[in-house]
Amino acid sequence: MSDLCEYLGAKYGGWYDLALLYGQKWRTKDWISLPVGGGTGPTVYRKSWVQQAGYDKIPEDLDGFLKLCQALKRIGHPCGFSLGHALGDANGFAEWALWSHGASVVDENGKVTLDSKQTIEAMKYVAELYKTMIPGTISWNDSGNNKAYAAGEIGLTFNGVSIYYVLKHSPDPKLQAMAADTDHAEVPIGMAKRAPRSAAIMNAMLFKHSKYPNAAKDYLRFMMEAPQYGPWLSNCIGYWSQPLKAYAEMKFWTEDPKLKPYAAAMDTIYYDGYAGPITAASSAVTANYTIVDMFAAVATGSSSPQSAARQAARQAERYYKTA
Repeated sequence: MSDLCEYLGAKYGGWYDLALLYGQKWRTKDWISLPVGGGTGPTVYRKSWVQQAGYDKIPEDLDGFLKLCQALKRIGHPCGFSLGHALGDANGFAEWALWSHGASVVDENGKVTLDSKQTIEAMKYVAELYKTMIPGTISWNDSGNNKAYAAGEIGLTFNGVSIYYVLKHSPDPKLQAMAADTDHAEVPIGMAKRAPRSAAIMNAMLFKHSKYPNAAKDYLRFMMEAPQYGPWLSNCIGYWSQPLKAYAEMKFWTEDPKLKPYAAAMDTIYYDGYAGPITAASSAVTANYTIVDMFAAVATGSSSPQSAARQAARQAERYYKTA
């Protein structure tokens, strides 16, 4: 895959950091897969309600963000973030909370670092944020916040472009008005190096046992070239974002300024299993909701931060030892 990916990178402005992380073998320049796109979940909010709460924009700092959510609850428009077994939304929220406090599941060598002071501070923060949320988020799946937002029950969440898309293209004038009042912003940075959010990555790969490797590789090249990839990307309307930087200049990204945070989906250094190698173990931690359950236990008062951190670290260590 290296020759194909190097060709595409040279022709289309280079690859974003997340594409390099998912496309190349860990700590090498060898390409083992072709990143096709990534989908992310920035802050989705009702502009008028945020303004009513006393804010012109979403705060970038954690304290300011918490105060905004407290204000939204006071005026009857609470926030909502999944702490249930929602593969995309709950893991995305939990990882944001972890990374924005400078914590991570493992270090660069894959050693579990979850039981840390930073993790405990992150759990204390989420416990306070949980008090501002609409009831029921502990059982939300990936559609929970979409439904609550469309019903006017929450004024702020993290999500893909699906909430906005459904509202904007609804035949219901009330939902169209809600879309006009909806905007998007980067997730609060907190103590992170950059916006602490990742993306769901879609990779294309070739098997070594393929009978037609050259034809398969040329098909992937063909699909990533502008005449094919451009229309595909624009019709994704922000649900998927480009791995190659040149496609960020496509007109549809600026025709609707509300899509801007989605355009940068793969411009990040964060990923499932940050800051270690991407392995079966890092996927197992995500798939088994290790981090989500840790935060949920503290938010609901069923565990202390210290106990939850130790338990989550032990679970993560089992995955990393057996992977």
